[in-house]
Amino acid sequence: MDESNKIFHRTLFLNGPAGRLEALLWTSSTAAPAMAALVCHPHPLYGGTMHNKVVFQAAKRLHALGLPVLRFNFRGAGLSEGEHDRGRGEREDVRAALDCLAGEFPGLPVVLAGFSFGAWVGLRVGAEDARVARLIGIGIPVNDSDFSYLLGSTKPKLFVVGTEDHYAAQERVAELVDSLAEPKQLVFVQGAGHFFNGKLDILGRAITEWMERDGTSEGI
Repeated sequence: MDESNKIFHRTLFLNGPAGRLEALLWTSSTAAPAMAALVCHPHPLYGGTMHNKVVFQAAKRLHALGLPVLRFNFRGAGLSEGEHDRGRGEREDVRAALDCLAGEFPGLPVVLAGFSFGAWVGLRVGAEDARVARLIGIGIPVNDSDFSYLLGSTKPKLFVVGTEDHYAAQERVAELVDSLAEPKQLVFVQGAGHFFNGKLDILGRAITEWMERDGTSEGI
């Protein structure tokens, strides 16, 4: 492998509010990045970790665009300390991860992506935090989670949802996205369930294409 294109995978522990948080940072020795990325995993009480295949796919696609990518385990998941806090304390975990990125890459804007529970928790923080420039919600669980906090956000937003996702009825997803400020884009992946089985490449392409368009495509 050419040294100029070498990829670095670094395991680290973040200083979280409930104890240390297990994390994995992907970087590259290529040109200086224009953005950094943070990807948040699904519900830890149902087996969700930073190694989830949807999270991995999102991280892989963002890293392929030249972005350093940070994944981490919420409190109580994997080797992370603390106990599950129903999304409240987990928001502080996301802020700790953003602090880490700010320390590693000062001044770089962040694209924050989250899958399922990770979208519900992560996008709320991302909508409020000035360090986050773009938001990606994957498999947003609108059937039983409130995403109204996004109503005031004018940050570029991408949503990717399977048409067979039993946590995200198409009409409810469309209604939510329609109510949000531009710029925004909604991609329905035909035939995909919540975990995008057999459709991960389509999810990945949606992320890549949106990022390559600067995340400013208007409309749904």
